Amino acid sequence: MTRGLKLAYICVLLALLLAPLIVVTGVSLNGAQSLRFPPQDLSLRWYGALFHDREWLVPLMNSLIIASCAAALAVAIAAPLALYAWERGGLVARLLTGLGLAPFALPPVISALGFMIFWMTVGGYGQIWATIVSHGVFLVTLPLVTISLGLKATDRALIEAARVMGADRLTVLRTVIGPLLLPYVVSGYAFAFVLSLNEYIIAYMVAGFTVETLPIKIFNALRYGYTPILGVVSVIFAALAALVFGLIGRFGNLPRLMGAERVRDE
Repeated sequence: MTRGLKLAYICVLLALLLAPLIVVTGVSLNGAQSLRFPPQDLSLRWYGALFHDREWLVPLMNSLIIASCAAALAVAIAAPLALYAWERGGLVARLLTGLGLAPFALPPVISALGFMIFWMTVGGYGQIWATIVSHGVFLVTLPLVTISLGLKATDRALIEAARVMGADRLTVLRTVIGPLLLPYVVSGYAFAFVLSLNEYIIAYMVAGFTVETLPIKIFNALRYGYTPILGVVSVIFAALAALVFGLIGRFGNLPRLMGAERVRDE
């Protein structure tokens, strides 16, 4: 009986998770300009329209540029911060780590308002680079967590052995720590990339009127009616996220990257 309940629970959970994606995918295949489900006159015309319509192509490119650059910036901030906290420890290291984790502790709308006031004050409001910097700072928590997990899993005896053999700090970082941390750095970048790609509030409040990202375009398009292109965009977002996390799960240790394996060992 217990096993049957568990199976039923899993089936219901999967149905709830997959039902929206199934509906959105069906809507994106409508031949006519409607949001009917089940779809009628199956067609891929709206997928082609997304990549040929400049009104959608520009926001798509803006989103990809912002997400890729913001994720790189987040990693660039998080890596030295995590290394310092791991090597030094102490009150300063804990304060810096807490500062890196702080963006996710605040409601996104509060962070977005703070970024908007800051960029209006210094003169970067409405610029794409302001959105990149804002996303990079806001998402620094993700690579900070994954890189910190990687450092905690690193055997310090390897570091000491390299130093005994005469390696300086830079050599140890390049030949020992770097290769061990690479999966954690890549996963942190991937998490930040996916969240930046889907982020709306900060992008809208920092540069929404001049730099239109794909989430902003979706909300703007809703004012003029519903088209299957909205379903196409949702399918692409979901597929891209599934691809990124699938690759991490295939070539990396996803439970450890998420911190679950460490908790289990403890």
